[in-house]
Amino acid sequence: MSDIIQQLGSRRLLPLITLEQPASVLSLGRVLEDNGLPVAEITFRTPAAADAIALLRRHHPHMLIGAGTILNRQQALAAKRAGADFMVSPGFNPNTVTACRELDIPIIPGVNNASTIEAALEMGLTTLKFFPAEPSGGVAMLSALLGPFGQLSVLPTGGIDTNNLGDYLAIPQVLACGGSWLASPELIKAENWQEVARRVRQAVALSQ
Repeated sequence: MSDIIQQLGSRRLLPLITLEQPASVLSLGRVLEDNGLPVAEITFRTPAAADAIALLRRHHPHMLIGAGTILNRQQALAAKRAGADFMVSPGFNPNTVTACRELDIPIIPGVNNASTIEAALEMGLTTLKFFPAEPSGGVAMLSALLGPFGQLSVLPTGGIDTNNLGDYLAIPQVLACGGSWLASPELIKAENWQEVARRVRQAVALSQ
């Protein structure tokens, strides 16, 4: 897990990718790598996820690849077999955490309140996703939560874009920020790689 944390921390950004067609990930991978962001979280919101991860791993072997929206053991197993480096879940499910540990793959579960943070800490987890970030109170809420839980490393996602990215990244415990604005499903479907590249370059510049 420490290696994954180090890699995410060095990139500061995590594009959240939802695909309808697995092959789209090939062009997307090139755009991300060519514009300084060799990392992606492929969400299991569509049936294309596992195949897309496998393609990305095969053609972009040096990318850091996460599997998102992991809700159960079956999805975690499919993601690991496809070549994912780590898992991300929207909430904190002890069964899913246990499954990932048994599969020997890191997981970053989602939390947005003190009770779920305490439950995660009880299982030895200190790298957590803050989701949905903006609807849960945004920077103010996250800063308040980190008061008693300063040992956490946090991955905020949900409602983050170029307008508030800097505010989140200014919090010392924020490891990286995730967001679908970098490569939205609409841009991917339209194959508008030029706009994806522009957004990636802009976000990378802001994150530095």
